[in-house]
Amino acid sequence: MLDDFMTRAVLAGLGLVLATGPLGAFVVWRRMAYFGDSTAHAAILGVAMSFAFAMPLYLGTLAVVVAMGLTVAWLSGRGQSSDTVLGVIAHSALALGLVAASFVPALRSDLETYLFGDILAIGRADLLWIWAGSLAVLGLILWRWQRMVTASVNEELAMASGINPSFERLILSLALAVIVAIAIRIVGALLISALLIIPAAAARGLSGTPERMAGSASVIGAIAVIAGLGASLALDSPAGPSIVVVAAAIYALSLVFYRRY
Repeated sequence: MLDDFMTRAVLAGLGLVLATGPLGAFVVWRRMAYFGDSTAHAAILGVAMSFAFAMPLYLGTLAVVVAMGLTVAWLSGRGQSSDTVLGVIAHSALALGLVAASFVPALRSDLETYLFGDILAIGRADLLWIWAGSLAVLGLILWRWQRMVTASVNEELAMASGINPSFERLILSLALAVIVAIAIRIVGALLISALLIIPAAAARGLSGTPERMAGSASVIGAIAVIAGLGASLALDSPAGPSIVVVAAAIYALSLVFYRRY
């Protein structure tokens, strides 16, 4: 039988990939990998603020990453290059978060947990946050699915259909912020974007429709979570990186399959 901590880890990972599958598909379609990476880096500042002001971890992290996403949208709309803005904000927030963490004794000794994740330390309260956040994001995606797909494929077509691409992009940014906030305890700030991008990239060559790609990305993510946790238990390796390594191996296999068939 599985130990209690391993059961919680599996449930946390499966809850997360419910949302990262379809959300990662949009990140791949819209070429927003750098945005996801930047949002994850900014999450470290949210962690430091949560510890410094005795705030709930998920709320403090969510507040910072939402503010980061809104700031990027605001600056990009005023003639600034999106890549430049993302680079400046992401690295500044990461550096500021690391500096702030050095002044918080409770976080200084546990900083590696939030950089690389510690899914094996997930508690029951964490499970509630993770599943509630993932289901909320999944519900939002399902509600806006057709509009978001249309805006991702062709913004001019979306505008002709009465869809505001900027609003759909904002919805996607907020969904990413929620996922980053709840995933930081599982895979850490440095690996969150990998869990978003790699399963979706692996599913892309194996799927014929957007819906199938989103569902396949969640399935691949679930396989990576279970196999990665098993490898971590057997090899005594870090759990978060092990999950990402398994996802990367699945991506490599998908390339071979795609080229052959």
